[in-house]
Amino acid sequence: MAKRTSKTTTKPSLFKRILIVSGKVILWFILFSVIWVLAYRFINPPITPLMVQRNWERSSKDLPAKADRKWVDFENISDNMKRAAVSAEDQLFLQHMGFDIKAIEKAYAANEKKKNQKKKKVIGGSTISQQTAKNVFLWPGRSYIRKGFEAYFTLLIELLWSKERILEVYLNVIEMGDGIYGAEAASQAYFGSSCEKMTKDEASLLAACFPNPRRWTPNKPTAYIRHKQYLIKRNMRRLGPLDF
Repeated sequence: MAKRTSKTTTKPSLFKRILIVSGKVILWFILFSVIWVLAYRFINPPITPLMVQRNWERSSKDLPAKADRKWVDFENISDNMKRAAVSAEDQLFLQHMGFDIKAIEKAYAANEKKKNQKKKKVIGGSTISQQTAKNVFLWPGRSYIRKGFEAYFTLLIELLWSKERILEVYLNVIEMGDGIYGAEAASQAYFGSSCEKMTKDEASLLAACFPNPRRWTPNKPTAYIRHKQYLIKRNMRRLGPLDF
């Protein structure tokens, strides 16, 4: 009578199982994120994480929710507003692939100097593409993890969107005041007219407040904001036409 042979199956090690699970999670994340970014190429983002956070902050202060915004298509945004945004935030917007390396190096050097001087203010070197990725897909913050995700989503929108779409989304979701998002809502709130009719003075004044719209307002511009407005208008003259 033949002897039975028993086959023993060896389970993969714990480390190997972790690698398998991690690989699946990464693949699913990449698939989901690509579909998400691709969808927003055609669908306007209905809400952003920053809007959610701001309303949570208002709720904690017993204030009603507020998110004034009205989507405006790219062709209906004043050319002055487009040029002011690029002049203020990212003059190489049409030339880079999402990152301005020189601006990042300059910001890093300036922040290291401030750190040595024990100053808390941080200088940013983010492009319009990076800011759009952060505003639309990510939570607010300055951690290295979030910066890593920001770089990833920046590359995705640069690959899957046009520059025109990036600027369109940026100018429709950016925070421009307390509960005010996008160029149209800001133009209505501060100037009483549509952003399609925004003048060079209005656009440059609004763009001067971009870095901290809850501290600075076009309604009461400080001497610092007026100086920034002057610099932005000067850059607008130098910028030339925006050829998308």
